[in-house]
Amino acid sequence: MPPLMTANDLLHPDVPERAELVRGVLVVREPPGFNHGAIVVRLASLLHDYVQSHNLGLVVAGDAGFHLASDPDTVRGADVAFVRRERLPDPPPVAFAAFAPDLAVEILSPSDRPGAVLAKVADYLSGGTRLVWVIDPMRRTARIYQ
Repeated sequence: MPPLMTANDLLHPDVPERAELVRGVLVVREPPGFNHGAIVVRLASLLHDYVQSHNLGLVVAGDAGFHLASDPDTVRGADVAFVRRERLPDPPPVAFAAFAPDLAVEILSPSDRPGAVLAKVADYLSGGTRLVWVIDPMRRTARIYQ
């Protein structure tokens, strides 16, 4: 069994771009597809506009990485995430945020497996995320976890 990786190892140029770290193990994901990208942009834009107009904090997208646990490390990338203004460090993180977002949004793609999605939700919640939305475009549903 290969040695466990750390969050810093995940930043190495040889690591695939669409990868997460789950309890020290690298998990590589395939690109989610065109429709997924369109939904991410639409949802991120709507959230961003609302958050900015009310000066609530920051919305990030594009698998922004959050370091949710250590020893072994877990780094998850959210499709869209929100962090309250009072929790934002100054300056903002350059690499992975060393905290959980207040809201994490996962938009399902055809390759997502239910067990893997629930594990990701559990990682967010145990890391301190207050709310997780799982959007299923195929079924036109959203599940909310807190």
